[in-house]
Amino acid sequence: MAIKKKVPVKNKSSVIVNAGKDEDQDEAVAKKLTRPEVQASLTIQKLHPINDVNALTKILRQQTADVIGGNMTRAEAMLLSQAHTLDALFNNLVMKGLDQTHMPHYESFLRLAYKAQSQCRSTLQALSDIKNPSVVYAKQANITSGNQQINNGLTAPRTQENKNNSNELLTEIPNATLDTRRTGETVPVNSELEAVAT
Repeated sequence: MAIKKKVPVKNKSSVIVNAGKDEDQDEAVAKKLTRPEVQASLTIQKLHPINDVNALTKILRQQTADVIGGNMTRAEAMLLSQAHTLDALFNNLVMKGLDQTHMPHYESFLRLAYKAQSQCRSTLQALSDIKNPSVVYAKQANITSGNQQINNGLTAPRTQENKNNSNELLTEIPNATLDTRRTGETVPVNSELEAVAT
């Protein structure tokens, strides 16, 4: 028989923890509270108070399983919504900044606006990476994360090896001099100086 225990959380909600037959109750609570879905549901509950945190945790667990299964539609929708929000924030901060008459206020609003713009760009880049993952062409690579394609012996399309021309010999004649300037006339040592007429 599984033992159920309600664990109180600081924001006046509780999380139900089921311990197995041979499982320690404290260990079961620790495992439950360190799950990403539980942490996210507690944070969301703090922002938007609801009565049943466990229902929210169940929904987040299902969404996590969908992403693990390869369904990225929710993640894509979330990123696009965040990009729209950041774009609106950028425009709002720029308009507020342009209304300022003091330079420090003007500068602060525009600095925040450009940060929102940068975050919007990063969010759209992440969305683009999800929709169109890049393929790595490598002769030899020891990378353990991300998509990787190894083409040993094949040249990558539209690429060529960089040839360092500075290492090539300048001439085919061995020991040839590189100085092609004409030799000048020799001047005798201690030559007599002539007076300059003024």
